[in-house]
Amino acid sequence: MTNKRIAIISPAGAVLPERIDGAALTLRQWGYEPILSDYCKLSMRAYGVINHSSTLDQRRHDLIWAITDPSIDAILCARGGYGAIQLLDTIDPKLVADNPKPIIGFSDITALHALWHSAGVRSIHAPMAKHLAECGPMHPDSQRLHCLLEGRLDDISVNGHQLNRPGKATAPLIGGNLALLYALLASPYNLVLPGHILFVEDIAEQVYQVQRMLHALRLAGRLQHLAGLIVGQFTDYRENHEGDAMMHMISDMVAPYGYPVAMGFPIGHVEHNIPLVEGATVQLTVTQQSTHLAYV
Repeated sequence: MTNKRIAIISPAGAVLPERIDGAALTLRQWGYEPILSDYCKLSMRAYGVINHSSTLDQRRHDLIWAITDPSIDAILCARGGYGAIQLLDTIDPKLVADNPKPIIGFSDITALHALWHSAGVRSIHAPMAKHLAECGPMHPDSQRLHCLLEGRLDDISVNGHQLNRPGKATAPLIGGNLALLYALLASPYNLVLPGHILFVEDIAEQVYQVQRMLHALRLAGRLQHLAGLIVGQFTDYRENHEGDAMMHMISDMVAPYGYPVAMGFPIGHVEHNIPLVEGATVQLTVTQQSTHLAYV
């Protein structure tokens, strides 16, 4: 067991301190040393409605510390929420490139995955403090995160979906929260790149809102030129009488394109949220019966 030191930071929304403590306990049970940043347990409200973990300067301080401290091996983000995008134009990607280490998180942390990708450094799209605290070190997705931190890139196989579009592609894997991907589309941190396998997920976005974001990707010439698409979980939206409206809408949006499409993949705001390595080259194999992802 390696004695890795894992920094815990809160670069976006406020998080319950007991979840940070619970995540730290899981890290210790794996044999790691959790190091809490100065401001990770704070909470503040901006404009009366936005719950940030701390001020922008404090969040930037913690992120730069975690990046540049040579004793830190990886960075665990405590939660998403909102606020990570505010950090992008305050951190030089060269700082990340000169201090390569994975950052871990999902949802709003997609903004930081984009920063890491712009620096040419891999990151880990994975559950955060709530999951590690409540599900513990032996949950299958916790175990997969542990394996990734140890450098083990195990294959992933999941059940198929009736709307899967069969095919095979080998390409770099990128993606995350669709609303963040949409927000970053015209920026230097755009993650929707031609020749890449894109994965997407989201929460509390209605079908028409997701369709509008996908239309924006299409109009920008980004949706057409992917190597493959992995559609994760879209949760907390209003279904209609037609059943799985979100998956059908997304399937229709990408129907004109020839790349493989895996629908209903277990990533997103659900307990079964499989960790993935952003920036790694993978082979995606999609059939009606299964979706298989292998790191190459």
